[in-house]
Amino acid sequence: MSAGTTRTAPAVRTARTGRRTRTARTGLVAASAVVAALALAAPAVAAAPAAASARGDHRATQKAMDANVEDGVVGIAVQARDRRGVWKATSGVGDLNTGKPRSAHDHFRVGSITKTFTATVLLQLAAEGRLSLDDKVEKWLPGVVRGKGHDGRKVTLRQLLNHTSGIAEYTSDEQFVKDVFLAEGFLKNRYRTWTPRQLVGIAMKHEPTFAPGTDWSYSNTNYVLAGLVIEKATGNPYGDAVRARIVEPLGLRDTKVPGTVPTLPGPHSRAYSKLAETTEGRTYDATKLNPSIAGAAGEMISDADDLNRFYSALLRGELLPKKELAEMKTVVPVDGDRGGYGLGLITYTLSCGVRLWGHSGGIHGSLSETATTADGRHTLTYNFNSDWAGDSLPIMEAEFCTK
Repeated sequence: MSAGTTRTAPAVRTARTGRRTRTARTGLVAASAVVAALALAAPAVAAAPAAASARGDHRATQKAMDANVEDGVVGIAVQARDRRGVWKATSGVGDLNTGKPRSAHDHFRVGSITKTFTATVLLQLAAEGRLSLDDKVEKWLPGVVRGKGHDGRKVTLRQLLNHTSGIAEYTSDEQFVKDVFLAEGFLKNRYRTWTPRQLVGIAMKHEPTFAPGTDWSYSNTNYVLAGLVIEKATGNPYGDAVRARIVEPLGLRDTKVPGTVPTLPGPHSRAYSKLAETTEGRTYDATKLNPSIAGAAGEMISDADDLNRFYSALLRGELLPKKELAEMKTVVPVDGDRGGYGLGLITYTLSCGVRLWGHSGGIHGSLSETATTADGRHTLTYNFNSDWAGDSLPIMEAEFCTK
């Protein structure tokens, strides 16, 4: 769920609608003709030079943030954590009406970053022997993945998590796009509740993208189904498992699974969107919306501090045993050797050779990304509070590569 950009960017199949459009480049999606909420940068090279941020110097990162604001991003909030400590910074404004600046403590909608939380819970259940990644979807959700050539008897849980299932993308449905992503429908339906089974039902009206296991294509439907599997395996909504297994143990006090609650906790900035196919025209305040449109694929709320803590803990092995973490980091190559998608986790390599792990996410008026080194010791999270412009790759390059 992401929007366009005024920069020259490759046409990609967006995670928001599945249609061809220009999209905001993010560090996890830059240079890759895949989906708007995923960016894969350059191929791996030799060991990276020492970064300026490792010496406590984040001036290049701030400069890259300011350049994004000059290019049309309304406001940016960033936090980096490394061996020197925590650095927080902002650029631009959080409210176009008042001119109030962004706050480094802002809560924001994290979009598809939710997928890493969902995948982590499913992998924990696998580690406990309560399910297997090789289980067929049909075992847990009988009759749910059926129609137009879909067959849950042929799709594994692993294929849901790494987007090799071929299951159709519900956000590509023409009526859903009108109801949710374009101005008239959004303003009418912004508080409407969508159940996970309704969302899957929309996908089942369309043919699969490919036969299970034969290709790769990003589909939010995969993670809505993963959330339903967690519910079936635990007897409770997936959000309860996320809270009990990740949020509470790590003390992520600012991380929420909102369900149908349309508001953001404070402090927060406004979230702005064009709610259109183009980057021109009226700018809408999309701060309030019912996040059930995304569910286990993208509904969560957090802040930069909590996301940095979560990904650092995950990569350090604090949430998963070695076997399951290795499964999570086993990637499907995407766009050749330029990067890959694991089980709810993306990897890509910067121009200086630093390999990062993380995820990005977009939802109305909010583009976010968290990336960390493999040892979890250097992590950065950013949020843009507008969704039609921006290029975060320079931010990541500045933070992790600048000499």
